[in-house]
Amino acid sequence: MAANREILDGMVVFVQVVESNGFGAAARKLGHSTSFISKEVTKLEDRLGVRLLNRTTRRISLTQIGETYFSRCRQIIDEAEEAERSILQLHEHPRGRLKVSAPISLNHASLKLILPTFMRLYPDIDLDINLTDRFVDVIGEGYDVAIRGGDLTDSNLVSRRIMTSEAVVVASPDYLAERGMPRHPSDLVHHDHIAYSYRKSPDMLDFIDQNGKPMSIKIKPRILCNNAELEEAFVIQGVGFSALPLFACQQALAEGKLVRILEEYVHRPIGIHALYPHRQHLSAKVRVFIDFLAEHLPCPLENNRIKHRID
Repeated sequence: MAANREILDGMVVFVQVVESNGFGAAARKLGHSTSFISKEVTKLEDRLGVRLLNRTTRRISLTQIGETYFSRCRQIIDEAEEAERSILQLHEHPRGRLKVSAPISLNHASLKLILPTFMRLYPDIDLDINLTDRFVDVIGEGYDVAIRGGDLTDSNLVSRRIMTSEAVVVASPDYLAERGMPRHPSDLVHHDHIAYSYRKSPDMLDFIDQNGKPMSIKIKPRILCNNAELEEAFVIQGVGFSALPLFACQQALAEGKLVRILEEYVHRPIGIHALYPHRQHLSAKVRVFIDFLAEHLPCPLENNRIKHRID
């Protein structure tokens, strides 16, 4: 049996010859020479072992078996064109199941407020969202998008920054009353550190001083934790201090449950990224979801002065 491509190519040429009522007209439409078109039809007939066309110097006509074959070929080509149209429509129009991984803390701070709007805007998208602080295997577990904060290590994924959050060093009023207020980042080595375990270096805290000079402080964590909400709970209960994304603790700060410390020293901001497997042929559902997040997620940097210093 001939290769699949030869079969399909022969069908297309044959159908075009019949519908154009001649080899010359078919050649012009397909962008080939008349001799090439004629040879392709002859190859098709030889492969099938039948004559499909009656040829004269002035016209062509289908044989009886050619009529049957033409009808079937036309159906196959129509189905192939419809399959291609459906894929193009799927690519151009946001629809289908969208599987997303996102941090738990980002949901409580932002996602739960904006995703209902997204679903109303795109009624043909079905959302499958997994809230976890675990770094999922995006490709292996079949995710369309993973939202991650902090250090990125997976070079096999494409990333787009969708949000930047200031990182703030916080403690509870009771803890500070008992242990004292740190005045310099180096003072933190005498305090109990609650660290996020998924950071590249959980025992390092990076600051920028008032003169724009970076400094790094190494502090052995008393608690390693892979969830920002649990970190915040430890801090509120006076167990220690932590560096948290502002979006994750801004409510507790507003309610007085937490207090910012070392405000004059800027902590390295946290980038929130959307990661996805492929840059080319990005589906419409993924494209509109990432664009929506980039537009609607807050960027809680305190003010332009701080942002400028960070940059």
